[in-house]
Amino acid sequence: MDTLPIGEFAFRAGVAPSALRYYENRGLIRAARTTGNQRRYERSELRRVAFIRVAQQVGLSLDEITAALAELPESRTPTKADWAKLSKSWHERLTDQIKMLEGLRDDLTGCIGCGCLSLKRCSLYNAGDKAAERGSGANFLIKQAVAS
Repeated sequence: MDTLPIGEFAFRAGVAPSALRYYENRGLIRAARTTGNQRRYERSELRRVAFIRVAQQVGLSLDEITAALAELPESRTPTKADWAKLSKSWHERLTDQIKMLEGLRDDLTGCIGCGCLSLKRCSLYNAGDKAAERGSGANFLIKQAVAS
């Protein structure tokens, strides 16, 4: 079987060896061990790492990625059909995330443009600190975008 040592595998996967060890500890990828206890990765694991990296790029957490990979039969490498099925299940979540980012993009400039840089003191967006009723954090920039 054609395997790669961790350094070469990390280079091919485009991630640091420490990331591979972390993914392995989380059960996201698998490595065999030599008699000297060195990690050896099958080339097919490159597809799993690519899957992880793409899923992270679209904003999925490692917990969500772990759950998705756990749905695959016998923990096999994701296929194109698997990706289509999984990405369909994430469609609504990603749509909400896009709305939030568009809201941030559209509202962030206006907020900075007022000059105060503080939603707490801003009489334009938050007169009387009404945002406190919504909870902590950047309510106008983050939570409203998802709700709208």
